[in-house]
Amino acid sequence: MCGIVGLFLKDKSLEPKLGALLSSMLVTMTDRGPDSAGIAIYGGADGKNAKITVQSANPKKDFDGLEHDLRRALDAPISVEVKSTHAVITLASDKLDEGRTAITSLRPDIRVMSSGDAIEIYKETGLPKDVISRFGVTSMSGTHGIGHTRMATESAVTTLGAHPFSTGSDQCLVHNGSLSNHNNLRRELVREGMTFETQNDSEVAAAYLTAEMAKGKDLGEALTGALSDLDGFFTFVVGTKSGFGVVRDPIACKPAVMAETDQYVAFGSEYRALVSLPGIEDARIWEPEPATVYFWDHEKAA
Repeated sequence: MCGIVGLFLKDKSLEPKLGALLSSMLVTMTDRGPDSAGIAIYGGADGKNAKITVQSANPKKDFDGLEHDLRRALDAPISVEVKSTHAVITLASDKLDEGRTAITSLRPDIRVMSSGDAIEIYKETGLPKDVISRFGVTSMSGTHGIGHTRMATESAVTTLGAHPFSTGSDQCLVHNGSLSNHNNLRRELVREGMTFETQNDSEVAAAYLTAEMAKGKDLGEALTGALSDLDGFFTFVVGTKSGFGVVRDPIACKPAVMAETDQYVAFGSEYRALVSLPGIEDARIWEPEPATVYFWDHEKAA
């Protein structure tokens, strides 16, 4: 049992409130998963700069001097904003891959949580309210985001095992359920060049979507393929740079509810996660159908 939330904003006037709205939704789901929690926030893409969010078990050692060392290694402007055990590294978009390589070389104990033009991921063990407070999530703005609070069932309670999982640029996934064919699928994806940080089945689901989108599919098409290629029980909420998607397996035994207004689309494992959203009393509210892909995209809407 885990708790999932997601919020996709249509109304730009709500963007400064994204972090606060998403945080409130996730805290409401605390009793569905007290082991660890995480949030992905999308925003701030300017077409010139990219972001790499990293995590360290020893932030003082790993983050001290990191900005200087990266500037020297890349011979380019770099900024590093430390947030507790995480840091957000901002650099030119064309330096993103080089930056990830340099981080691995300079600080081998650092783990990359996410990278891309718009995404930042913050996750740690502990309750949602503590994770949110630690990283100042309530003050963050953005266009859309997803969150997860975990009750571990098949792998260790660690930072890396927390959701969201990000296996591609500006991509991430949260999952409630369990997959039965993740070991075979992991081996296939490794042969295709994917790498994994954990033995968590949810990371395999994220990597599957990344691999499918690398073949030219959009998020909706990749989620449709997951219905036939992934075995088990799952509700997925997925984010991309401009998109937000939801899918449940054909049995749909994991709870889910959605709401849509002119201002937003929202997802919660239970309705109580949505009750504090503005205008919720006038929203169209429904339970997502089994084996049905729901997909919204800012770029396509534009």
